[in-house]
Amino acid sequence: MARDIHRGRSVAATLSLACAFLFLNPAVFSQTGSATKHGTVEHIKVHGQSLEGNLEGDSADRDVSVYLPPSYKTEPDRRYPVIYLLHGFTDKDSDWFGNTKHFVSGSAAADRAFSSGIREMILVMPNAYTRYFGSMYSNSVTIGDWEDFIAHDLVAYVDSHYRTIPHRSSRGLAGHSMGGYGAIRLGMKHPEIFSSIYALSACCLTPATNLNDPARAKLEEFRTDEELDKADFFSKAAFASAAAWSPDPKNPPRYLDLPWQNGAFQPMVEKKWAANAPAVMIDQYVPSLKSLHAIALDVGTRDFLADSVRAFESILTAYDIRHTFETYDGDHLNRIEVRVETKVLPFFAANLNFGSKN
Repeated sequence: MARDIHRGRSVAATLSLACAFLFLNPAVFSQTGSATKHGTVEHIKVHGQSLEGNLEGDSADRDVSVYLPPSYKTEPDRRYPVIYLLHGFTDKDSDWFGNTKHFVSGSAAADRAFSSGIREMILVMPNAYTRYFGSMYSNSVTIGDWEDFIAHDLVAYVDSHYRTIPHRSSRGLAGHSMGGYGAIRLGMKHPEIFSSIYALSACCLTPATNLNDPARAKLEEFRTDEELDKADFFSKAAFASAAAWSPDPKNPPRYLDLPWQNGAFQPMVEKKWAANAPAVMIDQYVPSLKSLHAIALDVGTRDFLADSVRAFESILTAYDIRHTFETYDGDHLNRIEVRVETKVLPFFAANLNFGSKN
């Protein structure tokens, strides 16, 4: 009897220590109670022929973060679908997949999701930080052809260097904010490359309504890059938008046209920017959007972009384009990591092809 009591105390002590360890280290266990598995991140350079000769002078050799799921190194014969993730304005791939503290960790979200039983995928995020803080994932002589870089240069590189399933049915495209815009833009223009898209809190879906505000004339006061570095977020965004959507190879040294020039409003610039809003572009791409296997959008109810996202979603509905749409209690940044873990990755796990053939 004494031996049994002693054994019981030993078991109790062991369980107590284990519970204490879990309490102090909750990240070790996933939502299902199983040990968290960790993927690996490779930071590589990918040359973009599509970006060569851009007038901004940005390098055509782009940093890219590649997240390889936990089983990638232990199952050498296994091939994986790929999700191309696009970050937001002023962000970099290293913010999402590096060691710096940020509002989102792509690695942590993926580790938790895959440890909970979500089917494993490769995640790829290019660095789209440019001279004007973001590429808008668009094509122009000023920034280079970012659409083509992602849809062709980057996809070709990843397929030739990693064990992917090199078919559109096994490629997903997702992004946050500017990246959400990019996901919708590239998804509608390149359904032959990507089969499913997910846009988190997408920006720029509807035309800007205040470009003719005289306050915009102050943008011309930023004469140097150093001055622009200290500018507010929306002033920076205006320069990025101009570089992407109203480039001007005859207007050095910035090679772009702003909505106000020499104190006068430029209606043509307004029209060019509006032409790049998916709500305006969509009429030309309805068949492309309908050919996608799955489309999802979400936005926080307290996000400053909520009305724009809702307006675009209503157009999808009017055209009978199959999609899902969800709002949640959140702002532009505060719940993105958990959305990636619990919504984005499960969405692609359910909609991408995990076989070797279509």
